[in-house]
Amino acid sequence: MKNNNSNTKLILLHPYIQKQGSSNRLWLLAFISFFTLAFLATLIYTRDSNSNSTSPTTMHTTSLSTNTPLPSTVINTLIHYAAKSNDTYHMPHSDIKTISDVLRKCSSPCNFLVFGLTHETLLWKALNHNGRTIFIDENRYYAAYFEEKHPEIDAYDVQYTTKRSEMKELIASAKEQVKNECKPVQNLLFSECKLGLNDLPNHVYEVDWDVILVDGPRGDWPEAPGRMSAIFTAGVLARSKKGGNPKTHVFVHDFTGKVEKVCGNEFLCKENLVAGTHSLGHYVLEKMDESSVQYCRKNNNNNHSSGNASSS
Repeated sequence: MKNNNSNTKLILLHPYIQKQGSSNRLWLLAFISFFTLAFLATLIYTRDSNSNSTSPTTMHTTSLSTNTPLPSTVINTLIHYAAKSNDTYHMPHSDIKTISDVLRKCSSPCNFLVFGLTHETLLWKALNHNGRTIFIDENRYYAAYFEEKHPEIDAYDVQYTTKRSEMKELIASAKEQVKNECKPVQNLLFSECKLGLNDLPNHVYEVDWDVILVDGPRGDWPEAPGRMSAIFTAGVLARSKKGGNPKTHVFVHDFTGKVEKVCGNEFLCKENLVAGTHSLGHYVLEKMDESSVQYCRKNNNNNHSSGNASSS
């Protein structure tokens, strides 16, 4: 018999051969990875180049569309239907038109501050197209509700500490502190003046307001907050501007009211009243030097009487 093991061949693989096979696979993987990374880099560079080459045109087109003012027909239509409302507290057409005309002439973007959430809130936002419009209201729940219902509206609540019945005492206190806490030019955020609103959001004090409308808070009964603080604050914000247009248009609604008339004379000044009707007072205030220690340049001897409006 032949031994079967005699034909058996023993084959041994040298460790170098095994390593060489692994090395080839590694080189192949590295080769594929290199070209993959090169392709991705080329793709990203091409996309960035296209983006950079088209961005000026895109930005220019966007800028043109964003800065385009509302057509006159749209503005007139908005005012018409707002004034036709059956709401008892809505503004008459003439008052809305007066404010709208000022907003249209305002340099873009226009900064518009409104005290009071009213029937015209959405209208003011629309008429100040491309501009910045902020609303201040004394009812925190209504402000939150309004923002939830209309996310495009920027509204904040403020806690008024004044009472309509205390108007005379508050005015006297402000005049006594005109060189200290109640200066006509100051940052109200750090003020302790009884009539100054110092708990508004910080950025409200940093904006150079072009137009301010006082249409709140309520003042229909002695314990109501009244508009003394809103009018005083509007006057200080207008005089304390750091840049932009040196003039600020301040409108006071319900102008025949005692608080509105008296505080308007004291803190906005007759000399700045350019137009006045039974329902709307229109003042134009200029920014003042920080060293100023009086609200009005002229001596108001008849502050509590209703003066005639000066011509524009």
